Amino acid sequence: MEAQYPAHWEADVVLADGGTAHVRPIRPADADRLRSFYSRLSDESIYFRFFGPRPRLSDREVERFTNVDYVGRVALIATIGAEMVAVIRYDRTEPGEAEVAFLVEDAHQGRGVASVLLEHLAATARERGIERFVADVLPANMRMMGVLRQAGYTAQSQFADGVVRMTLDLTPTETSAEVVEAREHRAEARSISRLLAPGSVAVIGASRAPGGVGQTVLRNLLAADFTGPVYPVHREARAMAGVRAYPRVSDIDDEVDLAVVAVPAEGVIDVVKECAEKGVHGLVVVSSGFGETGEEGRSRQDELARIARSYGLRVVGPNCLGIANTDPAVRLNATLAATVPGRGKVGFFSQSGALGTALLQRVAQRGMGISTFVSAGNRADVSGNDLLQYWEEDDSTEVILLYLESLGNPRKFTRLARRISRNKPVVVVKTGDTPAGHSAKELGLPDSAISSLFEQAGLIRVDDLFQLFDVGQLLAYQPPPAGPRVALVTNSDALGLLAVHACQAAGLEPRPPVNLGPSAGAAEYGESLASELAAPEVDAVVVIYTPPIPGDADAVAGELLRVSEGAGKPVLATFEGHLGMHPSLRVKTGATPERGSIPSYTAPEEAVRALAHAVRYAKWRARPAGPLPQLDGIDTARARALVRETLAAGTVAAQDAATATGTFAQAGPPVEIDATELLSCYGLTVWPTEIVRSPEEAVAAAERLGWPAVVKVADPGASRRAGTVRLGLTGPETVRHAYAEFAEQFGQDAELAVQRMAPQPAVPTVVGVVEDPAFGPVVSFGLGEVTARLLLDQGFRLAPLTGEDAAALVRSVRAAPLLFGQYGYPPVAVGALEELLVRVGRLADDLPEVARLDLDQVLVGESDVMVLGARATLRTPAGPRLDGGPRRLS
Repeated sequence: MEAQYPAHWEADVVLADGGTAHVRPIRPADADRLRSFYSRLSDESIYFRFFGPRPRLSDREVERFTNVDYVGRVALIATIGAEMVAVIRYDRTEPGEAEVAFLVEDAHQGRGVASVLLEHLAATARERGIERFVADVLPANMRMMGVLRQAGYTAQSQFADGVVRMTLDLTPTETSAEVVEAREHRAEARSISRLLAPGSVAVIGASRAPGGVGQTVLRNLLAADFTGPVYPVHREARAMAGVRAYPRVSDIDDEVDLAVVAVPAEGVIDVVKECAEKGVHGLVVVSSGFGETGEEGRSRQDELARIARSYGLRVVGPNCLGIANTDPAVRLNATLAATVPGRGKVGFFSQSGALGTALLQRVAQRGMGISTFVSAGNRADVSGNDLLQYWEEDDSTEVILLYLESLGNPRKFTRLARRISRNKPVVVVKTGDTPAGHSAKELGLPDSAISSLFEQAGLIRVDDLFQLFDVGQLLAYQPPPAGPRVALVTNSDALGLLAVHACQAAGLEPRPPVNLGPSAGAAEYGESLASELAAPEVDAVVVIYTPPIPGDADAVAGELLRVSEGAGKPVLATFEGHLGMHPSLRVKTGATPERGSIPSYTAPEEAVRALAHAVRYAKWRARPAGPLPQLDGIDTARARALVRETLAAGTVAAQDAATATGTFAQAGPPVEIDATELLSCYGLTVWPTEIVRSPEEAVAAAERLGWPAVVKVADPGASRRAGTVRLGLTGPETVRHAYAEFAEQFGQDAELAVQRMAPQPAVPTVVGVVEDPAFGPVVSFGLGEVTARLLLDQGFRLAPLTGEDAAALVRSVRAAPLLFGQYGYPPVAVGALEELLVRVGRLADDLPEVARLDLDQVLVGESDVMVLGARATLRTPAGPRLDGGPRRLS
């Protein structure tokens, strides 16, 4: 029987030049594919691999190379289309060590194929207990030595007998992680650049019928004056919109970089294959009839993505509006929208194709410009993550706006956003409760958790599209505020008062409004604005200009622009109720506004709301990112061994139970455990507890643990119910009395627990972890008071946590003031609490088998924290975390 391998060993990957390939283990059926691959290799490549000439592989060699056990011998191949273009393999030579070798077809060398194969092989090797790779390399084979040295692993070289022996320690390091991320970033950014800056475009499916999808895209391309050639493709027509047409893509004489596909869904796959043969780099599929139509359409969509990626193509769509690039050197409007905003500094991603046209119209109506626009539609391939990678590199994009209906790989999304938001603001509208395929409700992770995780990443999450553009236009044209102190310059008492209330509701600090009166003109506004901007206690200014009778608006606007120029503080306005970039408030060097333009809002409340988002973002960006802290008392190896042993024992118990009852049980069921020993591996101590089943056992336990004692119901959920704990028991009689009360209330068989009472005063809190299938390990925190639990007053952060993350998590809950000496509570050891959160986050990041961890309660005293109870649920993961392995498209 043919050996099997884990499904996650297969992956689509982006190569260094932006093309794609498929990585998978080799199979016996690949024999002919291997022979064909070998026949295309140069003599030099063969010599470097085998240290001598070898014109062909023998049948015995082919059989050995294609038949592996996927344990001690593993080989991965990279394929493009049906052809193998590279192979990498390891053969175990001794425990923990394996010999590695790879071979890349000459035509594909220099594309980063070997590097990505090495990443994947190293990951499979670690799964099989391999700790080191050894490679014997000829000194002249500089390319192979470069791949091994640049992988980021600890490498050693030794020269003997004319061969360089290189040894790689496969333990992941900070450097190796940085190398993978950097390569991923460059590759994905380049793949999107090839889509958004094509040298030529073919429109496949352009019909003669006015209003048809293909006809619309073609006319929009021509109307935008695309700088490269446009090729309509039509089976019969000789010309479309006055441009020569071709029966097939393959009939086009010149190269085609981008193809817009507008044929019926049933014919898209054939078009993809034809484009692949032509050497097209990317596709925009505007055709509908895919995942949005049901199961059959979903299968067709998956096939589209699979085939396109296998041939090296990236795909936008299907069922999308298209893409646009306002760069004067490109002038691309490959969309169904006739109106595309002018040149600007905003990159805009919309998952919805149906909303795309309306969204572009709104941007244009506001007078905002964009750099690039992508409507992903069903997002079979290209996603918001790819665009983030591109916009991070794009100098013409300073603000990123995202309209998302789902998140394909949320963990990667937040990782990228956290890095990019340090330099460029990312504003996002996320609709719905949970990402597609994301079982947050099942795990008890509310939508508010997504907001918390976005906040951790520096994302500006807004509620609707109006706010998306409100915040976007402020960040695109004005500097970020240094703080929450807001000055108000107005000509209306009523509007000034509304602005004050809006500031207070948004957490800003308004100064008393400067009311200039209804007849105020340019001089009065200029003088007052200058005075407020010069005040060191002012961080931003909101100007309200709505005169009861027509005034000289142009003069007022000109004075506002003159005074605000170079002030370094944001100025925003409610200017005659205008929404967007008021024509008189624009700084222009061309047709679109430049930095320094003053955004206008229809009402003061909208301006203040946008400013509040900008203030929170600026505060986040001003905080240092902070490295992961170095922690002592961590024994990850012992923790992993404990988890493995516990899961193995649980599996055996489940199989024994299945045999006894004649029922089927899956391997690796969830196992619930007391987490005391697990926490000890991370330097955390659980307050000693003894389970008792009689009054005498309770008294004896109290004597051993110490007085005063606590008796409580042992059910892990008991702390969420009132009346399940008796505190401050000072002697045997009080313990017996408490035991009798609980026995009467919950039954004689109720399990009770005894502890020594923790020092008081202390604030009860609750710390938890869930291994979310989309976001990975998430740490939660809240106060243990019943009211806080009822109000779901919780904060969330992705693990692992930096010290800054832990501090922000503690302060994110509404009841946090109780920890800092307010409302009659004494100040407690917040620093110790933050360290506990960092340690729990480290545990969660290290151990994907921890499906859930509940520390309930954690008492925070004046000098220390005390964990009163800890339960964990362990489960064997179905595969690696979404963003936890080597590079892959997802």
